[in-house]
Amino acid sequence: MSGKVSAQRAKPLSDASAGQQPTPVAGLRDRRTERSAATRQEILDAAWELVRGPGLAALVMRDLGSRVGMRAQSLYAYFPSKHAIYDAMFGEGNQEILDRTLRLPARSDPVRALKEQARLYLQFCVEDPVRYQLLYQRTIPSFAPSPESYAPAVEALDLARVALAACGVTAPRARDTWTALIGGLAAQQNSNEPGGDRWVRLADDVIDMFLAHHQPGKAKP
Repeated sequence: MSGKVSAQRAKPLSDASAGQQPTPVAGLRDRRTERSAATRQEILDAAWELVRGPGLAALVMRDLGSRVGMRAQSLYAYFPSKHAIYDAMFGEGNQEILDRTLRLPARSDPVRALKEQARLYLQFCVEDPVRYQLLYQRTIPSFAPSPESYAPAVEALDLARVALAACGVTAPRARDTWTALIGGLAAQQNSNEPGGDRWVRLADDVIDMFLAHHQPGKAKP
């Protein structure tokens, strides 16, 4: 009798249940992914610290590993190459200027809004010359950003296009002139007087001249 009962209790698993994976429970955290993301961010933060001051060429994997308490080889588990680190930094920098621009308050006066956006961009460029070099100058041989890292830059440029259009400026030639003028102020400031304001303080004057030439209804010289 005892053998009969035991046979009834020891039912074999079906083929389906034997190969089944545990069903993820909704609401549970993926701690492995969280730890990986946190480590990647720690590496990126350390990379920025490493290059500020000496410049982008100071990004040496051995030194970077020392800053985060890892062997240089271990960094490749998070970034496949040094250029991949530059790429992540590029994306992070462009996301920052995009986020700042999106936080600007809405204005009923489109010219005021345009000037505020330009001032914000210039401040972003001059507050961190090394980041400026990475985002806007080709200082790293053979480096090209990935589409994912470049995407925030495209969005930020589109916000400038919208701000210009609100002022009646829509011609592609005028938009090219705008980027040359505002980008030129940032380049002059960083090249000739890092940390100063000799050129960036001219932003309002430059914008007024630009609008006087390109805004509909303005007298052209």
